[in-house]
Amino acid sequence: MAPTTLWAREHVAARILAGHSLLVYRGHLLSIPQNWLHAHPGGDLALLHFIGRDATDEIEANHQPDTLNLIPRYSIGLVELKDGLWEPFLPPISTGWVRRPGPDGKLEWYKEAAEVYSKPKQDPTVFPSSSVLLVSNDRASTTASGPTLANLQLPPSPLSLKQQARQSNAYRELHKRVIDAGLYKTRYITGYGPEIVRYTLLASLSAYAYAHSWFITSAVFLGLFWHQLVFTAHDLGHMGVTHAWAIDRTIATIIADFIGGLSIGWWVQNHNVHHLVTNHPSHDPDIEHLPFLAISPAFLDSLWSSYYKRTMKVDVFAKVFLSIQHKLFYVIMAFARFNLYVNSYVFLYQKAFDTKRARGGNWAWRLEITGIIFFWCWFGRVLYGCGSWQMALAYLLVSHAVTSPLHVQIVLSHFSMPTGDLGPIESFPHRQMRTTTDVICDPSIEFIHGGLHLQVTHHLFPRLPRHNLRRASELVKQFAKEEGLTYAEFGFIDGNHKVLGTLRHVAEQVKIMGKVAKVEASEAVEKRIKASDSRFGIASH
Repeated sequence: MAPTTLWAREHVAARILAGHSLLVYRGHLLSIPQNWLHAHPGGDLALLHFIGRDATDEIEANHQPDTLNLIPRYSIGLVELKDGLWEPFLPPISTGWVRRPGPDGKLEWYKEAAEVYSKPKQDPTVFPSSSVLLVSNDRASTTASGPTLANLQLPPSPLSLKQQARQSNAYRELHKRVIDAGLYKTRYITGYGPEIVRYTLLASLSAYAYAHSWFITSAVFLGLFWHQLVFTAHDLGHMGVTHAWAIDRTIATIIADFIGGLSIGWWVQNHNVHHLVTNHPSHDPDIEHLPFLAISPAFLDSLWSSYYKRTMKVDVFAKVFLSIQHKLFYVIMAFARFNLYVNSYVFLYQKAFDTKRARGGNWAWRLEITGIIFFWCWFGRVLYGCGSWQMALAYLLVSHAVTSPLHVQIVLSHFSMPTGDLGPIESFPHRQMRTTTDVICDPSIEFIHGGLHLQVTHHLFPRLPRHNLRRASELVKQFAKEEGLTYAEFGFIDGNHKVLGTLRHVAEQVKIMGKVAKVEASEAVEKRIKASDSRFGIASH
C-alpha cells in the first residue's frame, strides 16, 4: 500500500480489531510486524500500550535519531485528522485483550482480564483520577471472537484533546531547545571522570578492609560501590552514554551483571514500561509490589498485572503486611535488592526460549548469563572467605542493606503521586509531570542521588545524559510555567513523610475492609441462626 494512502479512523479501528498493531507517528500510520513486536528491544508492551494512539512524543523521547530515521519504513499511509488532531483509540491491552497462539499455532484474541473503573472507596482527595483497571478474570474466555469497536472507545476523561495536543506541541518545542542547547552530549570528563574516581575509591576501600578481615566495613563499602555504580548502569540502559546500543549494552552488562549480579536486560524492559505508563496500577511494574506494598486503594481489588501476567492477590498474607506497610517500609527497602535478583533471573530464564533476534542476536543474552555466573563466583568466594556462616550472612545482609537508600530515593519520586489513569487523551508531558516529582537536593551532594533526584526532567527526556539534567530542568520549569503545569518537588525528608502518609492511608483502608468483613460475617451468622430458629418454630425474644 502506498505511503500516501489516507486512512479513515474507522478503517484503522477495523485493522486493529483484525489483529494488526497500528500506531500513529507524526501523522503517519505505522504497521508493526509481528516478528518485530516481540523483537523490539524495549519489549512488546512498549508498543502494545500505544496501539491506536499517537505515540510521537514517546517514540522521539526514547529513541536515537538514527533509529527515528528507520521509522518511515513501517508507514502504510497517513491518518485522517479531525481539526488537525488524531482522536486516539483505547489500546486492546487496556481492556484485557491480547494476541496468543491458538491450537493451530495461529494468533488469536485472548481475554486475559476484564476492565472496570475504580470504585468509590478510592479517596478523591488523595487519588483524584478515575482509573481504568484490569481485574483478573479467573475463567478468561478464548472462545470470544475478540474485542469490538466498543472496546476501543475512549473512557470518560476530564481532559480536553485540543489542550493536550497543544501541550504536546509545546513539549516538542521544548525538546528542540534541549537538543539545540547540546544537552544530549555526554560529559565524559567532567561528568563521568569524578564518578570513576569515586567508584575506584569505594571498591579499593572494600578490598582493603576485606584483606584486613574488617568484613563489616568491607561490606559497607561494597554496598556503597554498588549504590553508586548503578547510576551509570541506568544511563547505559537508556543509551545515554555512548548513544550506541551495542556499546552501551555491553558496558551496562559488565556493570550490572558481572559486578552487580543483576540483569540489565530485565531492567531495561521493566524500566521502559515504567516510563510509558507511569504509575498505572495495572500496567506499571515499578509500583506493583504486592503482597508487601500498595500505594493506592485500587490495589485492594486484586488487580491483574499486564506486565507480570498474574493477579496481584490481596490474600490473608497480603492484608497482614499491607495493614502495617508504613511501619515496615524501610525494612522492605533494606531487602529490595533480593527482589531484583528474582526478577532478573526469571527474565533471563524466559528469554532462553525467545528467538535470537529478541535477545539482541543472542550475544547479549549469553553475555548476561556469563556475567551472572561470574558474579556469583566472585561474590560467593567473598562470602566463603568470611570464615564462618554467621559472618558470611552478616556480610551478605549489610552489603545489600547499604544500597537501600537508592531504592527509597527512587520510590519517593512516584509513590506519593497520583495513580489514576486519565486515558489515551492525556499527553506525554502531562502524564509525566502529573505522576513524577523531584527530590530537592543541594548541588554539592548531588552525587549521593546520582543526579536522578531530578526525575521530572528525566521522565520527559529519558535518554538525556544524567549530568545534564540540572541544566535541562531549568528549561522544563519554564515550560511548566508557560503551560500551566505543576513541576512537583520536595525535600528528601518531606518526601519520606509523603510516601509514609500514602502507605498509611492504604493501610487504614485495609483495616476498614477487615472491620467491614467482620460485620458482614457477623450479620450472615445472625441471619443463619434466625433462619434456623424460624425453621424449627423457635421464637426469639
